[in-house]
Amino acid sequence: MKRRVTIEDVARVAGVSRQTVSRAINDKGEISPATRKRVMDAVQTLGYRPSGVARGLATQRTQTVGLVVPDITNPFFPEVARGVQDVARSKDYSVFLCNTDESPQEELQTLHSLAAQPVDGILLFGSRIGDDDLAAFADHYRPLVVLNRPLEHPGVSLVLVDNHQGAKLAVDHLAGRGHTAIGMLAGPVTSPSSHQRVEGFRRAMAARGLSVAEDLILPGPPTIEGGYEAARRLLTESPQVTALFAYNDLIALGAIQACRDLGRRVPADCAIVGFDDIRLAGMVSPALTTVRVDKYDLGRRAMIRLLAMFDDPDATFPPISVGVELVVRESA
Repeated sequence: MKRRVTIEDVARVAGVSRQTVSRAINDKGEISPATRKRVMDAVQTLGYRPSGVARGLATQRTQTVGLVVPDITNPFFPEVARGVQDVARSKDYSVFLCNTDESPQEELQTLHSLAAQPVDGILLFGSRIGDDDLAAFADHYRPLVVLNRPLEHPGVSLVLVDNHQGAKLAVDHLAGRGHTAIGMLAGPVTSPSSHQRVEGFRRAMAARGLSVAEDLILPGPPTIEGGYEAARRLLTESPQVTALFAYNDLIALGAIQACRDLGRRVPADCAIVGFDDIRLAGMVSPALTTVRVDKYDLGRRAMIRLLAMFDDPDATFPPISVGVELVVRESA
């Protein structure tokens, strides 16, 4: 087995001390340009790779960040992760991707595990833990960027999707097509973004002079199976409903299946609008009308914010608002 090249090997070839090699690699300013070039030439010639542990001790950085998401099987999150990773990679950071299976307990355990590693920062998407638990974690760990969940805390920076506007776009579109009996297939009761979309739905319906009965808003798992069961139940118990607004596209796709099994044509008998615009949305039949979120940009902007927090750890950053748009296809 080939022996690993060490910092001592680089020092010997460059004709300098081990400390000088360390200064050159970590871009310290105490050495001359000529010496730095000699060291870096030796690094390239020998194929030396600095130890991450040693570099972390010298810089107080591990060059790693944690990205925590509720469900990696949801096609929404890989695009977010790609946005995070592309920015992270450009700055020589690695990303630990953690999946919590929509579990508040798993999420809290994951956060504490990442903090113990330790990673340099954490991006938390779609948090399911309570405000008190999240605030308590933020009291002892920073920097922390929270995506798509409001929280007032000096150690937390926010990246927020405009959920209220997204719900308004959906309701306005459906009402504009003549629908008055509109139901909503909400997300998990632990999801702050679901609460915001339900609130936006209520507001938009009221602005149109339309009433919303409690039994026409049905929460459930943010999956195709969850959407199928919720839509089947709502449409069976409330057959007057002619349109559905879904918390996300997976729920909307399940609703399309439920309509098919119930003998309801989409959109003639039941119009359906989703949220997210995952890639599947344009591939199904009928193609899904949905509220589009730029998922890659969401991850990109979150990672850029985390890097800014590294550079200025005492600063207070304003929330980043990510806009949405309605993509009209065949389902509504």
